[in-house]
Amino acid sequence: MSALPPPRVLTIAGSDSGGGAGIQADLKTMLSLGVHGMSVITAVTAQNSVGVQGSWELPAGAVRAQYRAVVDDIGVQAVKTGMLASPELVAVVADLLADLDAPVVVDPVGVSKHGDALLAPEALETVRTRLLPLATVATPNLDEVAQLTGVTVDSEDDMRDAAAAILAYGPRWALIKGGHLTGDAVDLLSDGTREHWLHAPRHDNRHTHGTGCTLASAIASHLARGLDVPDAVHAAKHYVTGAIAAGFPLGAGIGPVDHTWRLPGA
Repeated sequence: MSALPPPRVLTIAGSDSGGGAGIQADLKTMLSLGVHGMSVITAVTAQNSVGVQGSWELPAGAVRAQYRAVVDDIGVQAVKTGMLASPELVAVVADLLADLDAPVVVDPVGVSKHGDALLAPEALETVRTRLLPLATVATPNLDEVAQLTGVTVDSEDDMRDAAAAILAYGPRWALIKGGHLTGDAVDLLSDGTREHWLHAPRHDNRHTHGTGCTLASAIASHLARGLDVPDAVHAAKHYVTGAIAAGFPLGAGIGPVDHTWRLPGA
C-alpha cells in the first residue's frame, strides 16, 4: 500500500551556492521538519561564507514555468518567498500567488548576512503594494523594516511601531525580528490586535548564515502541517534557535546554522 505524501511546501527564492541560505537552507529546513520541499529558483548567486560575488536573475518566464509545473501537478499547502531581486520578479510572483488558496510567508529579503544587496531599490514599492498584501505572515528583520517603512527600531518598544507600519501594507500577521538588538533575541508577532513576544537566549555563535531563510521556511512548514500562525511561529522560533546554537564554521567567514541539529545522530 502506498504511503500518504507529507505536507508540500514551495519556496520561491534565490540559490546560495555555499548552501547556507536561500533555496538550499529552505529545503534543508523543510526536510528536517518533515515536509516535502519544492522550489522555484528566482536567481542564482555565486556566494560563500564571506559574501556574494555575483548574482544572476532568472527570466520571468522561467520563474512562471517552474511555479506552474509544481502547483498545477503536485499542489502546495504553504509557500515561502525569499530573494526576488527586481520589480519584474516581485510582480510576477505576486500575480502567481494572487489566486493561491494556501498560506504565504513573505521574507522580504533586502540584503545578505554580509551586507550585499539582494533587492533592487526600485523593487521596494512593488513589494509594498503587490507582495505584502498577499502575506499570511511577513517576516522582516530590522533593516528590512527600515527599507520598507522608514521606521527605525532601537528598542523593543519601537517594535510595535514597526509591526504597525508593516501591517499597514496588508499582511495578516507581521513578525518583526529583533535579532539586531542587544540582549536576548526578541521577536514580535502581531496582527494589529494580538501580540506575541518571542524570547530566546542569544547564543555566542557568529555562525548564523541563513537564519532568516530558515525561520521563514520553518513557519511555512508548520503552517502546512496545520498549525495556526502563532503556534507555527513559536515552533519555528524554537527550531531556528537550536539551529543557531549548533551553527558551525565553514570557509573563512560566517558559517551556516545547522538545520539537522535535532535529528538523530546530529
